Amino acid sequence: MIIAEIGMVSAQTAPSAPKPQPPTNAAAYLGFDRNNYPGDQNLKILRQTFSYTGFWLNLPPSAKTNTWRGKRSTLQSAGFGFLVLFNGRLFNELKSVPYASKLGKSDAQAAVAAARREGFPAGTIIFLDQEQGGRMLPEQKAYIYAWTDGVTAAKFSAGIYCSGISAAKEGGEDVVTADDIRQNAGGRKIGYWVTNDACPPSPGCTFPKRAPSPTESGIRFADVWQFAQSPKRPAVAASCSGYNPDGNCYSPGIDVGKHLHIDVSTATTADPSHGRSR
Repeated sequence: MIIAEIGMVSAQTAPSAPKPQPPTNAAAYLGFDRNNYPGDQNLKILRQTFSYTGFWLNLPPSAKTNTWRGKRSTLQSAGFGFLVLFNGRLFNELKSVPYASKLGKSDAQAAVAAARREGFPAGTIIFLDQEQGGRMLPEQKAYIYAWTDGVTAAKFSAGIYCSGISAAKEGGEDVVTADDIRQNAGGRKIGYWVTNDACPPSPGCTFPKRAPSPTESGIRFADVWQFAQSPKRPAVAASCSGYNPDGNCYSPGIDVGKHLHIDVSTATTADPSHGRSR
């Protein structure tokens, strides 16, 4: 992702030892995401730190296969909530406003079909992965809003994963993508999963028992805040601590040698997409 995507504790716990629990702070819960499925064998340890996981409905950025396919029930059985993701289009794929709108509608249909195939219930929030930041151009807006309208019309809920940091920090215009999308949404109900890995406000690659509120990202309407990414972005997160020397963020309890790098988020619920089957 833009933005992307953790050892020390043994995978085996003595029967008499108390079972570690993820943070239960009513205000916020920690979660992780990554482009590749972490493997069934790692779920128990990841669940000790995280309440929910990202879940890709189509090919993640730069991936040739979707390794999350068919894993929803396994993750739910392991106790995870979900951040359901659909990888959106880059600007160079959109060509024109009419074409972008048409593509947004067809991609919404594909997202909903995939969500149903995976067993996600109606009303699940599907987050459109918007990889490019700054002010959205007309073609990008046409695509985003056609996609959100299509998802909503199919009785699912629409969300967007986008930058919550000023593009000026990366040499661009002083525009925050999340603000730009919301201001032009025409009253559409959209969930916002924002990324801001600059320190501050990000705590870096850390796993606090009392997770920060998504609003601490600087985006007051954020439902989810991704505050750490792998690999660390030097231009933005140079002052952030907690990252491994290789530049990635790793979960407590999992051998760094597995290279199971992750992104870390905080949300106001343990199931931000409301994707657990009832």
